[in-house]
Amino acid sequence: MLEAKHPPLRRWLAVAFAVIVADHLTKWWVSSTLDFQQAVPVLPFFSLVRVHNTGAAFSFLADAGGWQRWFFIAVGIIATVIIVRLLKRHGHEPRLAFPLALVLGGALGNVIDRVALGHVVDFLYFHYRSFAWPAFNVADSAISVGAALLIWDSLRGKSAAADAAS
Repeated sequence: MLEAKHPPLRRWLAVAFAVIVADHLTKWWVSSTLDFQQAVPVLPFFSLVRVHNTGAAFSFLADAGGWQRWFFIAVGIIATVIIVRLLKRHGHEPRLAFPLALVLGGALGNVIDRVALGHVVDFLYFHYRSFAWPAFNVADSAISVGAALLIWDSLRGKSAAADAAS
């Protein structure tokens, strides 16, 4: 039924699902390989480290006392509903739909962690001398890339539909 009514939607949901699978396979591998807070240097500026983030990006609200878990789950569910509606409407516009699918997959990947574990598993850690970027994961990367693509597309000025018409 979904295929017949919204053929492009199925494609973008598959992209989101692929992000979720990649995110959870990597989180599973890190969780089964590294102890909590164990760091393994890979390059002089990059390490794998297993940390648990109860907050959002950059550990925002991580020490808020527990209510933030349900807040971020609710935000993720609301974002999912909005993005799926946008994908239904704009599934024929790959420049919009692909980034939305990345954001959807990333948001759901982290929501699954919050529901199942009460925190998000982060493990990609970039650092150089006294500078350190907060650890993140595949879901965070998909959200960031999707958001950057949406911003880039909006700065280009013309929508995908306008490009197709010209």
